[in-house]
Formats: sequence, C-alpha cells, structure tokens
Amino acid sequence: MKRIVVTGCPGSGKSFFSVKLHEKTGLPLWHLDNIWWKPDRTHITRDEFDERLAEILKTDAWIIDGSYSRTFEPRIAACNTVILLDYDTDVCMQGITERIGKQRPDIPWTEQTLDPELVELVRTYKERNNPVLMELFRTYPEKEIHIFRTRDEAQRWIECRFT
Repeated sequence: MKRIVVTGCPGSGKSFFSVKLHEKTGLPLWHLDNIWWKPDRTHITRDEFDERLAEILKTDAWIIDGSYSRTFEPRIAACNTVILLDYDTDVCMQGITERIGKQRPDIPWTEQTLDPELVELVRTYKERNNPVLMELFRTYPEKEIHIFRTRDEAQRWIECRFT
C-alpha cells in the first residue's frame, strides 16, 4: 500500500481520513483541492492540473485525496489501493455544513457560506459517480479496494490496520 486514492462525496471526510492515513503511513499526501484551487477562489487550467497530477502519479508513493471524477481513471490505474468513503448523503451534507468557518488543510481558504453548487454536487454524487467508480473497480480487479459505509467503520480500519 504505497499509492492510495481516497475518494468519495464532498463532505464525507476524505481529507480528514487522508491526514490520519498520512500520519500512520508517512506517505506523501496530496489534496486535489489544493492543486486545483488558488487562494482567491480561482483555479488553474485543466491542462495545468492534469500536468501536476501526472507528475504526482509518476512518483513511487502517495496518498491522493479528492473526488475530481474526470481523473478517477488515471488515479485508479496508477494506484494500488482505493479507499471509497461511501456515506449516506445526509452525512455528507452535515460534513459540508460543519466545515463552514473552519480552517482546513485541504483547501486554500475558509468557507464562510454553504455553496449551492457544492450542495447540488453532494445531492447527486452517488447517482453520478458511484456507477463510474464501480465500473473502474471491475476494470482494475487487481487493486485493493476498501469501501466504508460509515465514519466509524473507516476509523476502525485505520486503527486496526496501523496499530
């Protein structure tokens, strides 16, 4: 387990989980939001993003945290382990609501309000992204796949796997 993709719906706690995994493994951690977004809430071009991601994927070891569905396939192709935080939509809605006003390591600003686009992304995540992920899991059967349905389940896995 040297190349790990952590993905799931916004608000699922991907970044929190990834930080804990980084602390346990010492693997370099990359938050895709910190690559895509600038502090002024603009973003780099897709080409720049793709170039930066490609450079990370070439390295020997990493944890990559983020959804960014258009990059699912290259990340899954390059990793050896995928962790999907597949939580209920209500849990993820609570997650995006609770992070308002909190400084986080995975994004270069502090959210002050709930973004309607993000709310819509959370509401439609499972129907739009889970089928794509399940197909990729079938396409890459050699990958170690962990799907967690609750925060407790994910936390227990980290505690048991790395103690």
